[in-house]
Amino acid sequence: MQCPFCREPETRVIDSRLAEDGTQVRRRRECLACNQRYTTFERAQLSMPLIVKRDDSREPFAEDKLRRGMQSALYKRPVSPEQVEHVIEVIMRRLRATGEREVASSQVGEWVMLALRDLDQVAFVRFASIYRRFKDVDQFKEEIEQLERLPSPELKKNQLPLISPEASGSRRK
Repeated sequence: MQCPFCREPETRVIDSRLAEDGTQVRRRRECLACNQRYTTFERAQLSMPLIVKRDDSREPFAEDKLRRGMQSALYKRPVSPEQVEHVIEVIMRRLRATGEREVASSQVGEWVMLALRDLDQVAFVRFASIYRRFKDVDQFKEEIEQLERLPSPELKKNQLPLISPEASGSRRK
């Protein structure tokens, strides 16, 4: 690592600690030439697949674009920023877990809709109306009727899991 003060390539690490919930390493460094100290942060750089759009064009995955789309659907809805960040992390993990170099934007859109349906039904309908390009009120009605047949996000939160996390974890050992 090059010293930011004198550009000397020889530095030494004085201290290393985990930062950002273990997703980064914070290092205190000292330049061997000028003895100045500074901090660096290291983060794993994981490659994300390209997103294949409806018109067959390809573009790099854009986390900000995903966040903006979700935030516009969630505008003035009672969903915390932490919940939004959690959903974004889950979707990004799913993207990486595919192991594919390219993923269809329709797949990402479906993941977003599933997450929004569990977070807030109004946001789900907002997002779905744009994503699925509803042409008339009948399409809205059909989507809402399907939504009404499902348990609400509040009801899902209060449901007990069929298999307890402890039981499922002990079987794997």
